[in-house]
Amino acid sequence: METRMFGSLWPVSALTLGGGGIGQVWGATSRQESVATVREAVDSGVTLIDVAPTYGDGEAESVVGEALDGRLPEGMRVLTKRHVRNEDQGNVARVLEEGLDESLDRLRLDFVDVFLLHSQITPVQDPERSGWPVGLALYLEELRSALDDLVARGRVGAWGITAVQFPGVLEVVFDQSPRPQVAQMIANVLDAPGDMAWSDEDFDRREMIRRVEEKGTAIMGIRAVQAGAFTDTIDRPVDDDHPSMVDHPRAAPLRALAAELGESTAALAHRYALAIDGVDTVVLGVKNRQELAECLAAAEKGPLSPEEVRLVDSRLDRA
Repeated sequence: METRMFGSLWPVSALTLGGGGIGQVWGATSRQESVATVREAVDSGVTLIDVAPTYGDGEAESVVGEALDGRLPEGMRVLTKRHVRNEDQGNVARVLEEGLDESLDRLRLDFVDVFLLHSQITPVQDPERSGWPVGLALYLEELRSALDDLVARGRVGAWGITAVQFPGVLEVVFDQSPRPQVAQMIANVLDAPGDMAWSDEDFDRREMIRRVEEKGTAIMGIRAVQAGAFTDTIDRPVDDDHPSMVDHPRAAPLRALAAELGESTAALAHRYALAIDGVDTVVLGVKNRQELAECLAAAEKGPLSPEEVRLVDSRLDRA
């Protein structure tokens, strides 16, 4: 598999195995199949695994722990995350460290290469906001130094954030030191954040990726198929007003083009994401070996060429 430099850190595979699928966020699967999927991904050249405690209430981390049993192949990297809430003010360092300890126990590891703030950073500390928000002031005053300290003490290799909205906040975060070494950012054909969007604020996501990448930060492209919206069919029950169901008809031209090219919609969407400038690795949400094989085959064909990207953009009225 193609490898790319992960910001200023180390080389990683162009595809990352995400924890959503193996944690049963994206539909039902079994522990046995999830474990087999992890092992198949590693055997196929995937060198980065991205999990979190919230993926199946620790299930994704436990799957990785069982699949690898604490023995990582040479060059293998593992990333996990932790939510922090505004009410954790004054205790951020303790919350992060306790969360890290719990994750390491499930992963059967004593170290992770990347530890990510899973909370989204908001302009202000809004007590009414659900979904584990953390205000910019708390990030600047406590979070970044606590995360930096984990690196300094050798508990994690690097730290980063989920960076999907509030462009003014992101500008502040990435313009100041210490800055995140890793960022998860939306990278798909329609720049659609799906249910990760809390704000109607519009901004150029591709330009933001380029600006963050120029700072030396590693970029993980997430939501390549937007939770199933950019596939042939959504394969799990979803409410009609869910963002995936809203985005699914918007991608009809993509499905038509994929059929013309003899590819699945998901394969075409992943190849598009791999071609987005600045993206170091694309995170997969696969939940079984069949879905994994489809993504591996797409990666083997390689990122779309500039001409193919323009063709997709023209069909989706992005041109």
